[in-house]
This record gives sequence, structure tokens and C-alpha cells, in this order.
Amino acid sequence: MKRLTCEKQAQITSALIEGCSIRATSRVFNVSKDTVLKLQVEAGYASADYQDKTFHDLNCKRVQCDEVWAFCYAKQKNVPAKLQGKNGIGDIWTWTAIDAETKLIPSFTIGNRDAGTARILIEDLAGRLKSRIQLTTDGLKAYAVAAEDTFGCEIDYAQLIKVYESTQEETRYSPAQCVACETKRVMGNPDPKHISTSYIERSNLTVRMGVRRFTRLTNAFSKKVENYAAAFALFLMHNNFCRVHQTLRVTPAMEAGITDHIWSVKEMLDAIGLPCGTFEAAN
Repeated sequence: MKRLTCEKQAQITSALIEGCSIRATSRVFNVSKDTVLKLQVEAGYASADYQDKTFHDLNCKRVQCDEVWAFCYAKQKNVPAKLQGKNGIGDIWTWTAIDAETKLIPSFTIGNRDAGTARILIEDLAGRLKSRIQLTTDGLKAYAVAAEDTFGCEIDYAQLIKVYESTQEETRYSPAQCVACETKRVMGNPDPKHISTSYIERSNLTVRMGVRRFTRLTNAFSKKVENYAAAFALFLMHNNFCRVHQTLRVTPAMEAGITDHIWSVKEMLDAIGLPCGTFEAAN
């Protein structure tokens, strides 16, 4: 057995972030699947811890929230009876918040599509902010309850509710056509010009393109929710600190004033404290 160099760790991490599966990355770099998975999990949890400690006193002004569906172990309808209701088995929802100006994603949580998970996201977001924000979400009632309980009246909050064509047949992967969008002021005085969920919905697309575990109709889905969470946290770390946003021409962390330069993947691994030479690779 041989140890992975820092350069090899960075290369493997880059491949995972760009959407390669565990098996594909294992074949490309001639390392075992266990090595790749161990690297992803440890880097993912270190990334989550780093961002948790770093993202505080943020000057966000306009924030958008949304949730995206995936599954672990099996789709909900295929979960064995003995595993029904077990946490992290079946349908799973990833909730995120994005700053509309800097494109920074300061908060995320993973759980069910319910009031409890909504509260976790909103409370986490509130603890990272420096001043009053305008918040936009979809029409899910859980957001309104969580926002009122967390912010009280110290927020400008609106919902963007999409209206779909009721006569159009919905196919498996194509929802009914959206024919209108209704805005609803929930509390405060939100600016109508900025009531939008476009940025968070585009972010969801980036996640599906970049995190292999979100890809439909493959065997690349997560078998354990812990691995799912680690993969997503690692992707967000790269998205916030390393990936240059096309319209900003800098990374979200630079735009938010958290760092002054674009990070390389190797620098990212150094920052989260991932030591070199700690992972064994197959010859």
C-alpha cells in the first residue's frame, strides 16, 4: 500500500466535486473505492465544520431559500417494511439558503420536508446574519411558521407561489407547465422587485449537475445519509471558495468579503485541516 500525496488528494477531490462517481474516480486514479469514499467523507465533514465556524456576521441583504429532493438507500416506495420510518432511509430533502447578491450559500440542512427541518434551516440562517434581510421562499407553509418564530417582525418576507396548468398531463420528469407566478407578502415590507427564487432554483440545478448522488436513474445514489451529507458539504465548500461565478467573476466568498482570492482545491483541503498522506491507495 502507498499513501496519497496532497496533489493526489486534490485531484480526487476535484473529480468528486465535478460529478464523478466513487467507482469512476477509483478507476481513473487507480485507488480503492474505500479510499475515495473515506477521503470524501472526512473532507466533507471538515468542510461543514469550517463553514459553520466561518460564516458569521454576514452582510446579506436578500436571501432565497428552497429545498431539493433526493433519496438514500432506496426510493420511498421501495424501502423495506423493516426500515420504514428510519431516519435517512428513503426520500430526503436538502434545504439551502443563498445570498442573492454574493451567491454565497451560508446555510443548509438535510432532513424531511416538514416544519421541523424548515425551522432548523431558518434558525441556522438567522444566527449567521448581521442585519435585517429580505427573504423569499416558495409557498411552503413551514417556511412562514419558521420565519415568524425565528425573526418575529424583524424581517421582510415574501413568498413566490407558482401556478401550474391544471389541464396539462404531468409526466414522470416534466411537471405541468407554469402559467403564472403569484407574490404574497408574509411580513415586513419586502421590495416587490426582489421577490424571486431564481437564484436558489439555479443553485439547485448546479447541485444536481455537480453532486453525483443527486443524479436520477443511476446506482450512484447514497446508501448512507452520512455520506450524502458529507458529499454535499464538500460541494458547497468548493462552490463558496473555489468556483468562480460567471456573473460575479469572483467566488461567492470573495464577493462576500470572507476571502480576498480564489482558492485552489489543495488550498481548500489545507484550510479545512485535511492532513496529507493519511489515506492509503491501492497499487
